[in-house]
Amino acid sequence: MQPGRSRSRDPGGEPRKAYLTLIIDDLGQNLPRDRRVLALPGPVTTAIMPDTPHAAEFAREAHKAGKIVILHMPMDPATGPFAWHPELSIEELGKRLDAAFTAVPYTAGINNHMGSRMTAQPAAMAWLMAELQRRNKFFVDSRTSAQTVAAAEAQKIGLASVSRDVFLDDERTEAAITTQLQTAIKLAHKQGSAVMIGHPYPQTLAVLERELPKLKAQGIDWIDIKLMISVRSNQAMTAHGKNGAYR
Repeated sequence: MQPGRSRSRDPGGEPRKAYLTLIIDDLGQNLPRDRRVLALPGPVTTAIMPDTPHAAEFAREAHKAGKIVILHMPMDPATGPFAWHPELSIEELGKRLDAAFTAVPYTAGINNHMGSRMTAQPAAMAWLMAELQRRNKFFVDSRTSAQTVAAAEAQKIGLASVSRDVFLDDERTEAAITTQLQTAIKLAHKQGSAVMIGHPYPQTLAVLERELPKLKAQGIDWIDIKLMISVRSNQAMTAHGKNGAYR
């Protein structure tokens, strides 16, 4: 790495660490495809949807492979029997959360699937964070909307949480995904860490299989999501808030 000295070294003169973590969403639909995620060369986090035919089986496989499993919780505008919607009562939200955790065993935490409407609901998000605290699980804000209050509600009660920085594959071409990965690497060098979310698309997996083994040579430490939460200490990055507080 050859950025400016202020970005590459801590004040004491030591080289600054640059950390990346990777979450793959939407797992549980296709076992052969999803097993490619387990074969990636590092601590990928597997985010499994509860309303998929292989949710429980793949969660068991991921856990056995030593991967962290999280519940990829459907939230409005997502649909289906588990999905959260603003008009639902807290009692119904709780029933759907219970059912989702039952469908996906071995979960250490959750992140939201879609959720641009739901994560903007302060009361529901405050309830969710308290419930995750009770269950000893962490929260990852996928930040599908700039209006999200989820991470802010987590921060208020000191729930272990972290927010996504870069989506890898909004555009499903290998060139675009490679560019997004490089964006995440540059961001990690600049701010010390970056949280990436991708999907098990063939193009995404091809890029990750090719590029992830090169991270170390680029001065990047690929760490698991729990260590990333520790590294960030629940503080918001510049793009998500001010002075470490989520806005």
